[in-house]
Amino acid sequence: MLKFIDLFAGIGGFHLALQKLGHQCVFACEIDKTLAELYEKNYGIKPEGDIKKVDIKSIPSHDILCAGFPCQPFSKAGKMLGRKDNTLGNLIDEILKILHHHKPTFFILENVPFIAKQDNESMWKYIKSEFERAGYTSDEKVFSPHQFGIPQHRQRIYIVGSRKGLKHFNWVEPQAEIQTDIRSILDQSPVEAKNIGEDEQKCLDLWQEFIDCIPANVPIPKFPIWGMEFGATYPIEDGKTPLQLSEKELGKYKGVFGKSLRGLSKEEQYKHLPSHAFNTDKDGNYPSWKKRYIQHSRDFYSNYETELKDIVAKISQLPIASWHKLEWNVGEGDRNLRNYIIQFRASGIRLKKTDFSPSLVCTNTQIPIIGWENRYITKTEGARLQSIENIQLPENYGTCFKALGNAVNVEIVHKIAERLIKEELARNVIKMEVVKVEKTLKVVGNGTY
Repeated sequence: MLKFIDLFAGIGGFHLALQKLGHQCVFACEIDKTLAELYEKNYGIKPEGDIKKVDIKSIPSHDILCAGFPCQPFSKAGKMLGRKDNTLGNLIDEILKILHHHKPTFFILENVPFIAKQDNESMWKYIKSEFERAGYTSDEKVFSPHQFGIPQHRQRIYIVGSRKGLKHFNWVEPQAEIQTDIRSILDQSPVEAKNIGEDEQKCLDLWQEFIDCIPANVPIPKFPIWGMEFGATYPIEDGKTPLQLSEKELGKYKGVFGKSLRGLSKEEQYKHLPSHAFNTDKDGNYPSWKKRYIQHSRDFYSNYETELKDIVAKISQLPIASWHKLEWNVGEGDRNLRNYIIQFRASGIRLKKTDFSPSLVCTNTQIPIIGWENRYITKTEGARLQSIENIQLPENYGTCFKALGNAVNVEIVHKIAERLIKEELARNVIKMEVVKVEKTLKVVGNGTY
């Protein structure tokens, strides 16, 4: 049995994986009080709080350091400040301090893949060099649960290190072309299920009507459908975007859903432009991808205005701007949107096939919806997507999914840890056997056997 520490412990994914292998947690750290209290209930060990305030010398001796350090500074969903983020980005330095002081034989870390690419890999080069300076050989690989038969697409980078080299270590190989389906982790009519609201259901009904109005021989657009661009004519060419035009010039055009901008003040004109119209480069122009999406949506509506006009008028009345967008990421085939996984995202309403769940993330606004049951996945089902079972989960729905979104996948960590520490375990077994033999010989030598 080896000893490990669990930094930024969260809901305890590393703990479950290492405990499954028979190892003992001797120290944990979690700054969120709710999760820390739950960790103590689940595992019988009280985590320390802010790692920056922990006396490193007080941390017990250990063989393995585990840490899923905060990913927000390195995630494309965040501000990508890296180590410049003074609250979260420099926590990797706290890990390095512990490695330098305690010199555990192994470490296993997890984060978003972008950490290896940020700032032209300068962040990654720094981390790798610090591992080497601390005496570790390290390696890394990106995995997603769906590669191991778990129906969730969630790429994360796993980093391993050893003070004894990694010649003994081989990464686990994902299963080739394995078929998954989110139904494999769903419960039948779960009592804890949270239904989507009436407004969300109405929104989906309107977009279903929109889909039904598209001629059967016409493919549903694969590009993001930006409904607010239906009927809009404001210019998108370089040098002529709305922010570059005068009030009089902009008055010649139409804004969201064909709203005329003529005779309006500049302030009123801006109210009738989509939010994406204000996001430009330093020269005030739109990137090529945005021009493409805008033009595709406008052209599609222009081609089928007769069929779509009435339903688009209804969609324009939806109260939330992101509900005016639809991302049909399911290809051709069944046109019933409730036969898919649904997310209400800031980028729009996104539909996904049922082969695997979208990535669980730390924001609770993207909890996957089971379309055919008009409900969100439950906390228990979400935990299964992270291979987490048989522990108490946070009571609050949002808190639970934030924790699950930050958690490591237990099954993947288990497979990695098993391969990383197998030789160390073998050496420990041999040592134990030697000790037993020595004790036996000593007893015999004393004539007491």
